[in-house]
Amino acid sequence: MAQSEASELPEEQNPDLRPPDTFEEGFTLKTMIGAIFIALFMLPGGIYLGLVAGQGVGEAAEWVTIVLFAEVARRSYSPMRKQEIYILFYIAASLTAVVNLERGLGGGPFSWLIWNAYFIGSSAAKPIVHDIPRWAVPSPDSVAIMHRELWHPDWWKPIALLVLTELCGRLSWIGMGYALFRITSDVEKLPFPYAPVAASGATALSEAGSESWRWGIFSTGTVIGLLFGFIYIGIPVVTGTLFGKPFQVFPIPFADYTTNIENLMPAAIVGISFSLGNMLVGFVLPFEIVAGAAAASVLAQVLINPVLYHFHLLPNYHFGSDALVTKLTVDMDFWLSVGIGVNIAIAFIGIALVFRAFKDARRVRTESSFSLAPPPGRGDIPLYLAVASWLFSTAILIIACRVLVPQFPMWLLLFFGFFWSPFNSYISARMIGITGRGVSFPYLKEASIVASGYNRVDAWYAPIPLADYGAVAQRFREVELTGTKLWSLIKAEAFMFPIILIASFFFWAFFWNTTPVPSAQFPYAQRFWPIQAQLGSVLQQINLPHNGANANWFAKAIKPDLIAYGTLGGIGAYFVFSIFKLPLLFYYGFAGGLGLFPANTIPQFAGAVFGRRVLRKRYGELNWERYAPVLLAGFSCGTGLISMVSIAIALIGKAVAKLPY
Repeated sequence: MAQSEASELPEEQNPDLRPPDTFEEGFTLKTMIGAIFIALFMLPGGIYLGLVAGQGVGEAAEWVTIVLFAEVARRSYSPMRKQEIYILFYIAASLTAVVNLERGLGGGPFSWLIWNAYFIGSSAAKPIVHDIPRWAVPSPDSVAIMHRELWHPDWWKPIALLVLTELCGRLSWIGMGYALFRITSDVEKLPFPYAPVAASGATALSEAGSESWRWGIFSTGTVIGLLFGFIYIGIPVVTGTLFGKPFQVFPIPFADYTTNIENLMPAAIVGISFSLGNMLVGFVLPFEIVAGAAAASVLAQVLINPVLYHFHLLPNYHFGSDALVTKLTVDMDFWLSVGIGVNIAIAFIGIALVFRAFKDARRVRTESSFSLAPPPGRGDIPLYLAVASWLFSTAILIIACRVLVPQFPMWLLLFFGFFWSPFNSYISARMIGITGRGVSFPYLKEASIVASGYNRVDAWYAPIPLADYGAVAQRFREVELTGTKLWSLIKAEAFMFPIILIASFFFWAFFWNTTPVPSAQFPYAQRFWPIQAQLGSVLQQINLPHNGANANWFAKAIKPDLIAYGTLGGIGAYFVFSIFKLPLLFYYGFAGGLGLFPANTIPQFAGAVFGRRVLRKRYGELNWERYAPVLLAGFSCGTGLISMVSIAIALIGKAVAKLPY
């Protein structure tokens, strides 16, 4: 790794973590052409790959697109600036995002309509088929379903609702996400440890071919990613295509030993991930965060779970359950409620720290000139406009729910829309800003609907305003670090919105009309969609009066006493850690790691130790802080490129297998 340029910089502060002094426009004609290219070529590939193999194009599409466009622009003597590269990266990530990984749904929002069309005609939906609202999906005996015509008039209401929810969703996350960015980044000065990764990747690609140290580190990471990606991803995909059964050098997603030790430690979730990406993540995140998360995940999921089982606090756990099933049952029995309480404690602590930040700001203002105004030229959105955008879009969704499901409890809509979503989003934004990880409350919506007493199916199709906008704060931080004007992100979203809707409609209409989905041509969908339909049917019946067992399970998942204990425990742990003078980052890592798989946190801790004990000593503290994000970005690029090649081989293999010669 090159180190001459970086070694000349002062050691006391990492300049790569500071926003630049000037900001430039990132949304240009080049990025507009890139968005159209992704919609025309990458999006249909994502649809097909999801149905065939249950995988999205993900990082492969992102890095392949930006590398392709960066090289074309460079050879045209008009190299792309890092601001343009980042916006193109953002567009690729947005357009190729997988909507639902379990069902292999990609290709934009219209994938949900295709899934609903399959579900309503499946045998799993027969008990509730007449209760599914027509504003969500046409009747199973409709011409629109029988002839697989997405353009049929029976689809107009579901399409109109889809467009409305997509528009309100974008207005909500832009408004609330920007407000959270101003609080967590500008006021609280949180580090957002993951933000420099994407920023470093864009900067390195804009310096390709130069003598910059970034390009050297990025290239090193890319080569490592290519080699590891070939072993971890390429070999299983190619062998699966050639022989029908993939050969995995390393277990994917991790080696699961949960059932091996269940007689000794029942309900303990034991495993190890062999993904090199986890170790590189340990390079980037603060050491205290990684150590706290690893300690918490091992303590909770390996050591405490058997104790909970011994005291009969995990009634839904059964021997023979693998790590994923065990995680689901222990969460529903115990950790979901405790996690809610711990995150409430984090919110209280975070709010107290915000007030302290404002208090410090007032003190500083008396000592010197101080302003909470955004940096000049950053292209900030007026804060009142951002909040108004979120309020307006949330109100529209609540009104839509009131019209579509008039008997649904209004208090729950108001609670989710105006209290829980911003409250949880702030907690998540704070955790991402400090630890790089957000927080989530699995099955909160389901448990809340059951607990509310509402007993109709239509609630599961209503656009209930329950969302987490915390990750958007980091997105704005990435934009800032690349020197891109924040308005570039808004322009990109406005440009993408009609493109993703039009492309998603036409490509899904084509796939669905020409070939039944699922069918033999789409083996993943053919195998897993019936299973997912059965699970969805059970889920949509949990609040019905005749389904008491499942309903009670979900209703009992929200335990007020455990939530209270979790809150007190979270606050108590904060003071205990303070007494022992443990870093605040260790506390946040510990709180966020309670619900994580030890299979991932242990390799991350190993990477953090190796980076801290070996690499930081070799390259110097500041140099290693600058190298690590660029190395991780290059690694992601390398694995993305090898994934795209593997995907191409798999698609060719599937096509050739259907030929008669």
